[in-house]
Amino acid sequence: MSVDTLQKTMLYDFYGDLLTQKQREYYDLYHNEDLSLSEIAESVGITRQGVYDIITRAESTLMEMEEKTGIIRRFSEMQTEITKAVNLAEDIVKQAQDEATAVKAGQLAELLLSLKG
Repeated sequence: MSVDTLQKTMLYDFYGDLLTQKQREYYDLYHNEDLSLSEIAESVGITRQGVYDIITRAESTLMEMEEKTGIIRRFSEMQTEITKAVNLAEDIVKQAQDEATAVKAGQLAELLLSLKG
């Protein structure tokens, strides 16, 4: 399963607390701070292979948790559905025959956007 940078960031955001302190640190340095394996290895005093192994185990843990829970998948689906609902509310605002309906639809769009984050 290929995981892109955004997905790796989301995996870390959702499940990072399940990693050991060392896994969190190395994962963050590698994926979020864009340090190379060699740079991390040099700064912490272990081999490049050691850093690679720790990051690989961390990635496996994060992906396993997503496979078990599906939280990120459901979160992404919810974000898509909220976007659709916002678009519908905005269409109602544009097509409303009276001011009260337009105002309520606008409020609904704002509420949905606040849920989306």
